[in-house]
Amino acid sequence: MISPDSRFHRRRFLQKSIAGTAWAGLATVSRHVLGGPGHTPPSEKVNVAAVGVGNRGWQVLQMMESHNIAALCDVDAKYLAKAASRYPKAKTYRDFRRMLEREDKNIDAVAVATTDHTHIPISVMAMKMGKHSYTEKPLGHNIHEVREATRVARRYGAATQLGNGAHAGYNYRRVVELIRAGAIGEVREVHAWCDEAWGNRYRPRETPPVPQHLEWDLWLGPAPYRPYHPCYHPIAWRNWWDFGNGRLGDMGCHLIDLAFWALDLKYPLTAEAKGTPVHPEGTPLWLIARWEFPARGDLPPVTVTWHDGGKRPPQQKEHNMPDWPEGVLFVGADGMLISHWGKHELHPKEKFSDFRRPPRTIPESIGHAEEWLSACKNGSPTGC
Repeated sequence: MISPDSRFHRRRFLQKSIAGTAWAGLATVSRHVLGGPGHTPPSEKVNVAAVGVGNRGWQVLQMMESHNIAALCDVDAKYLAKAASRYPKAKTYRDFRRMLEREDKNIDAVAVATTDHTHIPISVMAMKMGKHSYTEKPLGHNIHEVREATRVARRYGAATQLGNGAHAGYNYRRVVELIRAGAIGEVREVHAWCDEAWGNRYRPRETPPVPQHLEWDLWLGPAPYRPYHPCYHPIAWRNWWDFGNGRLGDMGCHLIDLAFWALDLKYPLTAEAKGTPVHPEGTPLWLIARWEFPARGDLPPVTVTWHDGGKRPPQQKEHNMPDWPEGVLFVGADGMLISHWGKHELHPKEKFSDFRRPPRTIPESIGHAEEWLSACKNGSPTGC
């Protein structure tokens, strides 16, 4: 049964949002979670609360169910009921603030799999209350939010993990080893792409009633108010800047992550983009974004380019590479490497037909979610 939460007034939500000092009244750290004088080591299982339990949230829950799912929260009662049937011992809530306040002593960590625009308000409040945080990608809705989350995580010593699951996989590790070993020589150019796109959509004019199973005010959270329409919830909200970041925010984290890892990238010197004409509210139907990164020690400067909405790097076709609808291409002085989620190839193939792979230097992951859960217990590092 869903807990009978009383609704918070919308204005109070906005007053307590990250822009307004990010829940300053809830900044007390729970010593039983993060350690300190009199600290008691955590139990073998982490007590996890999940915010957003439908779609991707449902998958995240199943990755963590070897531990104790202590609380569930979703603005959609249908998703919440499905999750509650699988985890009947968990307390259920519609409002994450109520959940965190009432379950403070019962939870160690919070997994956030909501819309992009509510990731940081939830994660930051949880970390300020002494909870560890697993947050789906992209981490935040804008750069300010990401910097605030980073600051808070450091201040409160939270174990964190971003939902870039491919980072824990076998394939990405082998690609990183190849690039670092110089298999294709010096790399000064990288491309990442995804054929699909979100965007260029105006708000619907119809204003149907809000379904009884949905708390629309809570779904909007800190976003500007607009009437409910089924085009927003549960999937297509990424079409609008108010809630998402288009295909770059959706898939760029997964793919560009490989370039950052393999080439030890930090902050770019420049950024530029082109795409469909700027839309007043919607993300672009296609986008090409380019970042220039400086030299890093012995590594040369590198240009990273993102393509979506059917745009791809020209080398893919020119050099008869696989027709993958998404991927990452490293262009080196002595060859090229193209990677998908679970496989990669060296090109030109005839040049690398007798290539001997470098020794494995990156240990296999214990699992993307398990990395975080272990970090919650003993402070071990996470991949993302």
